[in-house]
Amino acid sequence: MVGFIRALLDWRKLENQTLYAMVLATTLGLILPDLAQYLKVVGDIFLRLLKAVAIPLVITSIFVSIVSLGSLKELRDLGLKAIAYYTTTTFLAVLTGLIVVNLFFGDNTPAEEVSTVQNFQPKEVSLEDFLVSFFPSNIFQSLAEGKIIQIIVFTILLALGVLAIKETLKGKETVINLFEGLNEAFLNVAGWVIKLTPLGVFAIVYHTVAVQGLDAFSQLWKYALAVVLGLTWHAVVNLGLIAYLLAKVKPHEYFAKVREALFIAFSTASSSATLPVSLRIAQERGGVDKKVAGFVLPLGATVNMDGTALYEAVAVMYIASMYGIDMDLTKQVIVLVTATLAAIGAAGIPSAGLVTMTLVLTAVGLPLEGIAIILAIDRFLDMLRTSVNVWGDLIGAKLISNLQRKRL
Repeated sequence: MVGFIRALLDWRKLENQTLYAMVLATTLGLILPDLAQYLKVVGDIFLRLLKAVAIPLVITSIFVSIVSLGSLKELRDLGLKAIAYYTTTTFLAVLTGLIVVNLFFGDNTPAEEVSTVQNFQPKEVSLEDFLVSFFPSNIFQSLAEGKIIQIIVFTILLALGVLAIKETLKGKETVINLFEGLNEAFLNVAGWVIKLTPLGVFAIVYHTVAVQGLDAFSQLWKYALAVVLGLTWHAVVNLGLIAYLLAKVKPHEYFAKVREALFIAFSTASSSATLPVSLRIAQERGGVDKKVAGFVLPLGATVNMDGTALYEAVAVMYIASMYGIDMDLTKQVIVLVTATLAAIGAAGIPSAGLVTMTLVLTAVGLPLEGIAIILAIDRFLDMLRTSVNVWGDLIGAKLISNLQRKRL
C-alpha cells in the first residue's frame, strides 16, 4: 500500500501528471468556468496532433509487420498462421467488449443537458456504404478524408506487392528501408504527442466541466468495470479455450510458466518493453520453438493488441452513451471492424491506444473530446490491457509452435 501511494505521488510519471491535470481542471472548471473558452484551443490542438499521427503510424506499422515476413513463401508458411490467429483473437476481443458494454450502457441515457449543450449529430452510415467503404477508389482521397479501413486495405496490398518484388531488385530494399525509417519517426512523434497528454487533458477537461458540470464523469466507474470484466473474460475464457483446445496446453499451467513476462507487461504497460522477456520465457519455460518465438512474438508486439481493441470498443460505446448518441447495429459493426484493424496498427508503446482510438471515433462520427473523459483511469487500464496483449502473444506462439511441429 505504501509503495502504491509513493508511486501515485511521483509527479515525474506521465500518468500521474495526467491525473493531477484532471483533478485541477475539474476543480477550476467548477470554480472559474468563464476561463474555459480561452483553453479550448489548447485541447483542440492536442486532439488534432493525435489524429494527425494516427494514420501514418498505422500505415507504417502494418507495412513493416508484413514485410518483416521476408517473402511470400514465409508468409504462406508461418505468417498466415500468425496473422489468422492475431486477427481472430482481436476480433473476439472487440466482440467481447461490445457485448459487455451493451449490458452496461445499452439502456443508459445521459443527463439531458449533456446532449443538449453539445448539440452533436452523428453521421448516418448504412450497411451497404460500410461494405463498399472497405475498398478505396482513390487512395489519396482516402488519406485526405481519413478513411482508415480503406487505408489499411491498401497498405496490406502494397506490403504484399513489395514482398512479391524479386530479391535481385534494389527497389525492394529501398522501399522497406523507407517505411522502417518512417515507422521509427512516427513512433517518435507519437511519443512526443503523448507527452503532451497532461496539458491537452487539462484544457479538454476544463472546458468539459465548465460546460457540462460533473455529469460527464457520473458513469465512469461503469466504464472501468466494463473494461476490466471484458479483459478478464477474454484472457480467461477466450484465450484460455484457444490454449486448451487448439494449443493443447492447460492455461493455468502455461500461465505459471510465463507469468514473469505478464508481470513485466503489467508494470511497464508496453508490449515492446516486455518483448525481450517474452522471447526468453517462451523458449526456456514455455517450450516454444526458437524460430517461431523469434517471428511470432516480435510480430505480436506490433499487431496483436487484443486488450487495446477491447478497450477501444468499450470506450467508444461509453463516449457515445455519454453524448446521448444511439449506436445501432450498423455502427457497432463499424466499431467491430475498425477497432480490430486499428488495434493491429497500434504500436507497442504506452498509451498508443489513445492514438488509434481517434480513428475508431472518427469512423462512427463521434466527438474526439470524449477521449479526455476516460483518461482519468487510463493508465491502470493500460497496464491491464497490455498484460492481455502479451498473454495473447504467448498463447499464439505456443499454438503456432505446436502446429509447426505437427506439420514436420
